[in-house]
Parts: sequence; structure tokens; C-alpha cells
Amino acid sequence: MRRFDPADPLAATAPATPPVRRRTVRVDATPPSSTLILNVYPAWARLPTLAGAVFSAGAGLALFDQIVRAEPPFAGALRRRLALRAAAAAATALRLREDEAALRDAEHLAFAGGETSPAGRLHRLWRAFADRPATLDAAAFCAAAESVDLPRGSDWATLAAEARAAAAGCAQPLAAAAAAGAVLSRRLPATACAEAELLAWWAADVALAEHLAWERPVALVATTMLRPALRVGSNGRRLRPSDPQWPDAVAGAVALATSEALALAAELARRADRLLAVAPKLRAKGAGRVVELLLADDAVSPARAARMARLSDRAARRLFDRLVALGAVRELSGRPNFRLYGL
Repeated sequence: MRRFDPADPLAATAPATPPVRRRTVRVDATPPSSTLILNVYPAWARLPTLAGAVFSAGAGLALFDQIVRAEPPFAGALRRRLALRAAAAAATALRLREDEAALRDAEHLAFAGGETSPAGRLHRLWRAFADRPATLDAAAFCAAAESVDLPRGSDWATLAAEARAAAAGCAQPLAAAAAAGAVLSRRLPATACAEAELLAWWAADVALAEHLAWERPVALVATTMLRPALRVGSNGRRLRPSDPQWPDAVAGAVALATSEALALAAELARRADRLLAVAPKLRAKGAGRVVELLLADDAVSPARAARMARLSDRAARRLFDRLVALGAVRELSGRPNFRLYGL
């Protein structure tokens, strides 16, 4: 994927964004309480129909907002696992073959930052949420458009300005998310409607995070937009950004996504507590760095752990075997070789 070139004329119109602040996790500290994380999505607020989507989404966002702002130790793993779900949904929308397992392999077993498949670029689009501010700027639009293979030549500076203005003119976060996505259906060519829809999902997630004053976006809308519960009519048609009911679809997607994200957060909280509890027992040099990697990402390969923690390949494999035996991590690939591990 081509990186954004600061010398590009678009750079002059893109507002400067401060670097995202990174957190360092103390692996020798007492594991934090998971009381906040265990506030499950209430059954009475679950999505019944699209008519009640705004209410259900509001209930889910109220709970999920607490997790985002608390930045628990496993926040990186949560963001990256939601990004994986979003990429799998996007690949399905474009009728690509890769599922979550294939996308995970493509990202974590390939050369770092190297070329990848079209579905792999979709994965990186949402993985980048963990490293970028929640802003709809020209540079971000340009990079996102390349990730979904939209034709070049669009005026991304103007499009970004229109999306920002549409979102800023809304009082509520859900309305802002829907408005930002709807702009794309009016401005992008009809010949690229599927790719434009993916960009609308992406823009909706960014606008939602910006309106909620989150430091970084989280993949929510994109993870559930294909669900049958959001289809309408006797033929089960999916709502598109150009449809009048698009705001209802965005609210419904957020309602479903926050419900599932809260359940995922509860699971990751328990696993993170276990990992932090056993971390002081690990004698391998560099074990603390490996624990940080596991808390910050969806999956970690022994090769990456060895490189980042300055371990031998054998020492890294033995460390992961030890963590699995202690019940602190899981082996995610199901293979005897080229394994991947995560919470």
C-alpha cells in the first residue's frame, strides 16, 4: 500500500494532527479490577427493530464509552480484534474470499508492512484506527480510498471538508456518523458503489469517534452493517448510504456492534487479568515486552515476539508454550507450525 506523500498537494489542505499518545503497560503491577468491563449490555436495550435502533445504540454507546475512555490494559487487543471483524465484513461485501483466519495470517505472517492482498489492505485500513487520531482529514481519506481500491482522481480535500461539515452540523453522534457516510454516496462515482459503501462505513466510524471526543476511532459500524437484522423489505435488501433509512441502519449497526464489543471486552478483560497475574512468574528475558505485545494486538507470532523482545526463535516458542500451559494466552491458528497467539 502506498504511503501518503507529504509532498502531495493534498497535504497542504490537510490539518496537522498531533501524534497519538501511546500507553505503556506495567506487567508487574496488580491486575486491574474488571468491574467496569463486566457491565454487560442490558437485555431490555437490545435491538428489537430498526425503529428502536437509536435507543439501543445509545445504551450501548453509554457503556462502551466508559471502556474507551478508561483505556484498560487490553485496549489495543480489543481495537485490533474489532478491526479484524470489520475487515472480514468488508471483504464479504466485496465478495473476496478471505475470512478472519486468512486475514489474520496475511497480516501477522507476512513481512511487516509489505505488500498484501486487496482484503489485506482492508484489514490494515481498520487496524490503522489504533494508531491515528479521530479526524476526517484529506490525508486519511486519500489513504482509505486507496485501501478500498477506489479510482484515483477524486478531490479528497473537498470531500473531507464536506464530510466534516456534514458531521459537525449534527447534534448527536449517531446522526454525525450517518451524515459523514452519506456524503460519500453523493460525491463518488456510481461505478464504484461497493467501494464507496465501504468508505462510508469507515467515515461513519471516524465521525462517531470524533463526535464522542474519543482519542482514536474504533471499528463499530463496519463490523455489523451486513447483519440480517439491518435488512429491510420482503427481499431483505441492505440499506445503503444513499437510502433515506441510512441513519437507522447506522444506529442499528452501532447497537449490534456495541453489544458484541462489550461481550468481547468482558472476555478480553478476564484473559488480560490472567496474563498480568502470571507475568511475574515468567523468567524469560524479554517476557515483559511479549506481554505488552499480546495486550496491544489481536495476535502475535513467535517470530515477531523474538524480534521485538530480542529473544531467540526457540526461546520465543518456549515462552508461548509456557503461557498456553498457564492458561494466559490461546493459540489462534490451530496449526502445528507458523502459529499465532493472542488473548
